[in-house]
Amino acid sequence: MKQGKIYQSLAGFYDVLDSNGELYRTRARGNFRKKNIKPIVGDMVEFEAENQSSGYILNILPRVNSLVRPPIANTDQAFVITSVKEPDFSFNLLDKELVALEIEKIQPIIIFTKLDLLSESELIEFNKIKDEYENIGYDCILFNPDDQNSIDSFLNKLTNNQSVLMGQTGAGKSTLLNTVKPDLNLMTNEISQALNRGKHTTRKVSLIKINNGIIADTPGFSSFETMDISSDQLKDYYPEMKRLAKNCRFRGCVHINEPSCAIKEAVESGKIIRTRYENYLQQFQVLKNKKIKY
Repeated sequence: MKQGKIYQSLAGFYDVLDSNGELYRTRARGNFRKKNIKPIVGDMVEFEAENQSSGYILNILPRVNSLVRPPIANTDQAFVITSVKEPDFSFNLLDKELVALEIEKIQPIIIFTKLDLLSESELIEFNKIKDEYENIGYDCILFNPDDQNSIDSFLNKLTNNQSVLMGQTGAGKSTLLNTVKPDLNLMTNEISQALNRGKHTTRKVSLIKINNGIIADTPGFSSFETMDISSDQLKDYYPEMKRLAKNCRFRGCVHINEPSCAIKEAVESGKIIRTRYENYLQQFQVLKNKKIKY
């Protein structure tokens, strides 16, 4: 039996890289389907293979974490690609993405893209937004493809990590990757060519080696609703609220209608970003109204 990491999934096939750097095309055993378990990119698996083009995954080793959108396991950090224009910047989407990552204990790094589309006054405003999110504790990069410093900032964070790019369609993920790794088109085809895959198969998610790290190239999305928590738990995934919650009068305060709430006071005094709090209220209501699955 061999062990390896799933580097690519497509049309029911899983391309697994073993510890010797050998690549194997595998399928999942039928009992995975019966148990409603699906291997995903990033999974460490045990598999058997007579040759490199026909193997079978026998077992998925325990995951450190996993994301639903994009579907990936065992990720150290996520680059949240956030366009400032075309599509327009959305506080709401950004905060949802950050909560999803907090739930899975994945380190978020916010990357603001398409800054060249901003006027001078708008750019000043986005520098303030960047400062506000950095004050919460999030790493942020204002990415400019013509600025070597921002390229280096991105590349340095890749080293020795498994990372994932996430962000809505059109946010600039492909542009960013092609900027830092111009030969990327060759790299994304490398696995396919190694296994003589048919050219018409649609690629879903794949891991790419860049700067001594691996990063998942993933499809974009237009919405983000994947929170599988209760409304009462939501407050624990806003780091700035979690830090101040000990000053609330009531233990278990959800920072909405309770008196002497340190969070509401912090919003009024400007210590907590008002848009973050408004998004929290909206997400709380969505989760509260969500039907329980039995």
